Amino acid sequence: MEKIISMKNVTKNFKENRALKNLNLSIEEGEIFGFLGPSGAGKTTTIKLLTAQLIATSGEIKVLGKNIYPNRKEIVKNIGILSDTSGMYDRLSVLDNLMLFANINNIPKKNVLEILDSIGMKDTVKKEVKKLSKGMKQRLMVARAVLHRPKLLFLDEPTSSLDPDTTLEVHKLLRRLNEEGTTIFLTTHNMFEADKLCDRVAFLNDGEIVDMGNPQELKLKYTNDDIKVILKDESKEIMVKNSSEGALKIKSWMEEGQLIAIHSMEPSLEKIFLALTGREL
Repeated sequence: MEKIISMKNVTKNFKENRALKNLNLSIEEGEIFGFLGPSGAGKTTTIKLLTAQLIATSGEIKVLGKNIYPNRKEIVKNIGILSDTSGMYDRLSVLDNLMLFANINNIPKKNVLEILDSIGMKDTVKKEVKKLSKGMKQRLMVARAVLHRPKLLFLDEPTSSLDPDTTLEVHKLLRRLNEEGTTIFLTTHNMFEADKLCDRVAFLNDGEIVDMGNPQELKLKYTNDDIKVILKDESKEIMVKNSSEGALKIKSWMEEGQLIAIHSMEPSLEKIFLALTGREL
């Protein structure tokens, strides 16, 4: 498949501070890709480089198959961006805000209303933005980012301020957009979100990728060989090696009627990141 994003040996310095260090990354068309790491790891800097808001100190960046800086205008027309800055007009209504963007891009009002309906905002079209809750403002920014049906969508912490129900609605919208052909690049420090939503993830720490892959494959890669067994004897927990000897022990407890439950010790993405970096998210 075509590499919709390609970064080769990309470094970004801010005076004496090196934000990204020889970053190598490629993302295929049609993926939902998660860029994971704590605050200050370099996630937002990466998005700004990929959307031509910053210029790399060194290295090569291609977006939509083209070198980003000579083709900036063409690329920007075909990407969507949701960042932590609103850019909305507080005194205008929800609909008027979106129509300003829609008119620039020749998007019919019907499409705007469909997007608002899909994220549960059809009843707020006449409401001033300043009267929206933080969660509603976040939904509105997602709506604006996808209004022109971009080929590639960048989302910087898209659900950081949302309640669980709204987060679920945003996830459904992102999956639907992805099924319709939009490639999605999102940054997050929410490992549960990344696990459920992303085809692949990369762990970023101090400007460097420390590992990358499918969430399930990463969990298998870093799993240990232990199995947690819970027995009837005062709900006693025992750690057993995942081996032929351990299997015989488990079989014996089952035959004796002592076994209550078995749990494999598959690590979470958060635990994997902690093991790799020594840092919590």
